[in-house]
Amino acid sequence: MDNAGVTLILPPALADALWAHARREAPRECVGALGGHAQGEATHAAALYPLPNIAPDPERTYLADPGHLLKALRAMQLGGQTLVALYHSHPRGPAWPSDTDTRLAAYPVPYVIADLPAQLLTAYRLPGGERVPLRVGGNA
Repeated sequence: MDNAGVTLILPPALADALWAHARREAPRECVGALGGHAQGEATHAAALYPLPNIAPDPERTYLADPGHLLKALRAMQLGGQTLVALYHSHPRGPAWPSDTDTRLAAYPVPYVIADLPAQLLTAYRLPGGERVPLRVGGNA
């Protein structure tokens, strides 16, 4: 998963759940994790884990609750999955990483951003900012 050219596949049901989470939390940013597995030139998300945003200013930034993130990582491991992406929303846009997103990135997985006004999902490798191909659909 170190290659920014590897496509992240997000099944429609998970994309719908991600959007529902983002709408539910607005105007606060939502945050969550995606579990799944790598297969050839694609990484397939198979499970979505919404996480509490405990940031001091949740309308402008996000911080996943560490205890809930640890539980999600354990659930992925028990299900034979790994962390394939993290996601969060930008309730007022835009669809690209903020300076804070870039500065606080800690995991070597794609970061998916849900831009609510544009109804656009994008994915990036952070902190470098390389765009990761993201496809909502089934097989690669």
